[in-house]
Order: sequence, then C-alpha cells, then structure tokens
Amino acid sequence: MAEIPHLLVHEHDDNVGVVVVEGLKAGTDMLCCITSDNSTFRMTCNDDVPIGHKVALKDFKTGDTAIKYGEDIGKVVADIKQGGHVHTHNVKTKRW
Repeated sequence: MAEIPHLLVHEHDDNVGVVVVEGLKAGTDMLCCITSDNSTFRMTCNDDVPIGHKVALKDFKTGDTAIKYGEDIGKVVADIKQGGHVHTHNVKTKRW
C-alpha cells in the first residue's frame, strides 16, 4: 500500500508546504509531495503543526519572503528553521 503524504508543496519554487494530516508531531519523518509533477521528498518536521498550517522547506531569516502556490504569501518576521511551523506568529502579510 502506498504511503500517504504528510505535506503538499504546489510548485518547485515554493519554500513552504501545507500539512494535510491531522496531528502532525515534531520529529515526524514526513513524506512531502510536489503536486505540480507528483515528485516526492522526505523531511523532518520540527514542531507539532496542525492540519492546514504550513511548514518551512528551508531555513528562513527575518525579512525573507514565504512562497506558496508560486506566490508571495508574506514576510518572515521571526527566524524559522527548516521543518518549523510557519504561521501568523512568524509570517505577516505584506498587504498592510
């Protein structure tokens, strides 16, 4: 039986992915799927992350830009390690 992905990444240039399972726990070896071509990779999740929230695919520094669906989704306002939870506590919109 095929393994179910933990994280979906839409484009190769995205630097965050979306959690698609309930109860993702820190330390999980995630199966990550890039939906644009159905390729996969593995990465360790460093935080407990709720379904629908994002995980960093790389280390971010304050001032970096988060990219999802190939689009700028906001400015990083606190450093995030690869595998870390990406949400409103560390990324803010650039719209206002």
